[in-house]
Parts: sequence; C-alpha cells; structure tokens
Amino acid sequence: MVAAWSTVSGTHPLVLVVEDEAPIAELIRGALVREGFTARVCGDGSGALEAVRRDRPAVVVLDVGLPGLAGTEVCRRMREEGDWTPVLFVTARDEEVDRVLGLELGADDYVTKPFSPRELVARVRAVLRRGGAVAEQPTLSVGQLVLDPATRRASAAGIAVELTTTEFELLAHLMHRPGRVHTREELLAQVWGYPAGTPTRTVDVHVAQVRSKIGTAARLRTVRGVGYAVEPG
Repeated sequence: MVAAWSTVSGTHPLVLVVEDEAPIAELIRGALVREGFTARVCGDGSGALEAVRRDRPAVVVLDVGLPGLAGTEVCRRMREEGDWTPVLFVTARDEEVDRVLGLELGADDYVTKPFSPRELVARVRAVLRRGGAVAEQPTLSVGQLVLDPATRRASAAGIAVELTTTEFELLAHLMHRPGRVHTREELLAQVWGYPAGTPTRTVDVHVAQVRSKIGTAARLRTVRGVGYAVEPG
C-alpha cells in the first residue's frame, strides 16, 4: 500500500486535480484552496501518474475524459501499482458506463458535470474523513473476514485483501452489526455522507467489488429492495 500522503503546506492536505480543461481545473483548484487545501493541477494522464508517485497527494480529483491516457486508465494503473490513494472521478452526465467502470477499478466516489464547487469540496472532505484516524476502534471479525481499523488492513481467510478507503469503510459499517440489514439510504448517509434521496448506484457497485475481493470469507447478503447485511460465510 502506498505511503502516507503529503500535506505540503503544514496541515493542508494536498489534492491533485487532473483536468485538461483549464477553466474547470482553475474552478476546482480555487474552491479547494479557499477551503484550506493545497491543490496542484495536472492536465494529462501520464503527468498525473508521475505527480501521484512524486507528490503523494491525499486525494486525486480525476477527470474521466482526459486526452491520451484516460482517467479510468490512470486509476487502473495506480491500483495495479498498489497505490490506494483515494480517487474522486469527475464525469459528464452521459458517461454512466465510465462512472461504473471507474468505481469497479477502485475509485472512491464521483461527481458529474456540471457540478457545484461546494459539492466537490464536500466530497473530498468526506473521502478524507473515511480514511481518517480510527485507532480507538477494535478489530472487526465476521466469519473469516477480519478488518483492523488501526492499521487499515483487511484479510479474508488469512489472506491480505487490498481495499479502497470507501470499500474499507463500507465493510466496517456492515461488520459493526453483523446480520443487521442496512438500507442503501443509510449506507449513503453514513459511509458516503450523501443527503437523503441522492440518486446513485455507488452502493451496489461497491458491494459487488467487495464481494469479489473477500470471496467466501464472509457473506454479503442482498435484501432485494432494502439493502445489505454481512454474515459469516
């Protein structure tokens, strides 16, 4: 897993903004800086990969529709290299396939254009909160699935499992009360920080990704029309 992120300017988390449209990049950068972040801008996918390796940002705000190396490919390569820095995708409204693909590749969240700068900053803060200090929480265990919030490590049947920040928090929320059915609305509010009624498939996509990673170590049960529960496998 990638080393701890850099704050660059004291306690100001560094956000890497990868966007090839200069006005949008400046809009995002300005909004982040006004809210206390340090922000750096990169306009292409290859440069983004270099910047991630060099600067160790806290979060990457990544446009899907980049020229050359697409945002989805940037995310895929990061995850293949073992870099689980949180990724927030920025997509156009008609790029539903890309949004789902991005989540499947390991992105933590996404916003759609046109977006409110305030919403984007709120999403960045939410991703950072999900990856924040949780040392006081005990180890969680259901079946052969084990999560250690203090070290952010997970194992399934004794084998280490690499999880994104959001995948870890989703599992932790479910595992705090094994067998209890958690509604999609509850998960969106408690894990993602979304307001009630937010239309998104992100819960379902993340559950599918987690299932593929933990195998039979524990069971993620779907209650049709309601939500999800975690139970021993």
